[in-house]
Amino acid sequence: MALGRRSGLFALEKHFAFYGAYHSNKINIAIHVLFVWPIFFSALLILYFVPLPPLFNLQNLEFSMWGNYVISVWNVGFLVALLYSVFYVSLDLKAGSLAALLCALCWIGSSFVASQLGLSLAWKVVLVVQIVCWTGQFIGHGVFEKRAPALLDNLIQAFVMGPFFVLLEVLQTLFGYEPYPGFNSTVKAKVEANINEWQESKQKLIS
Repeated sequence: MALGRRSGLFALEKHFAFYGAYHSNKINIAIHVLFVWPIFFSALLILYFVPLPPLFNLQNLEFSMWGNYVISVWNVGFLVALLYSVFYVSLDLKAGSLAALLCALCWIGSSFVASQLGLSLAWKVVLVVQIVCWTGQFIGHGVFEKRAPALLDNLIQAFVMGPFFVLLEVLQTLFGYEPYPGFNSTVKAKVEANINEWQESKQKLIS
């Protein structure tokens, strides 16, 4: 079941409406669906090499998979994936659980890739992926959306909500999913109000 309407940090309507106001063009949305999760995946890949302080004696925690392959758990990538997962589940139980599963799969997959590539090659792969994906998104905003990315107005919210936003977009488009009755219509109204306000302010600057 959905967690229902929340307020403050867990106000899904507010977060989704904010992000949606910057992503109303279908082509731009499709570009983000294609590129947002690879950005998250590649970020976890490089963060695999960043260790965390030796808290709770977990600094050497690791487990084996696929024969001799070993994942080192106690790194920043694991912590980021965990925090994202917990936050998404807190926003909406159903879609958040799916997003948490994707975060876990990204962490496992990126850890495997990182262990195979090594830091000397991994950072080059990450750099290429990040450049390609961010370039695609800026093209989506500049050419199709014709509005600056959300990260220019709220950096943290844009980065945190990005993966969840595109997942909700897919669930809504393919299955008509909404976290609770009335969510989609309420968010749509807020998005339209935000866009109208932005267009009015832009028109005032021009005139």
